[in-house]
Amino acid sequence: MPYVTVFDQGTFEVEMGKKLVLALEDNGINILHRCGGKAKCTTCRVEILAGDFLEVTHKEKKVFEEKGMEDHLRLSCQIYVNGDITIRPIKTVENSGLPAGPRPEE
Repeated sequence: MPYVTVFDQGTFEVEMGKKLVLALEDNGINILHRCGGKAKCTTCRVEILAGDFLEVTHKEKKVFEEKGMEDHLRLSCQIYVNGDITIRPIKTVENSGLPAGPRPEE
């Protein structure tokens, strides 16, 4: 099984193919996901520091263009863990003061 390392917060094992946003939430990382993992709000964005991840999805490209997001960031609701990865969450409950949002679908 792959490992997810969260900058300054630790490393945990994740089942292959799990959505990154769910892996983070299930391991105590309070990442925002205000739209419920539908790639609309961009609050679940992460910076990929190292590791394996899939190409940017069509949904991500569209929302990046609409919201003017930096191209080095990804949406954790659109990443399926398929290998070891190191990330830095951009928006969390702690640094935003907002509730996480509805749990994204599997």
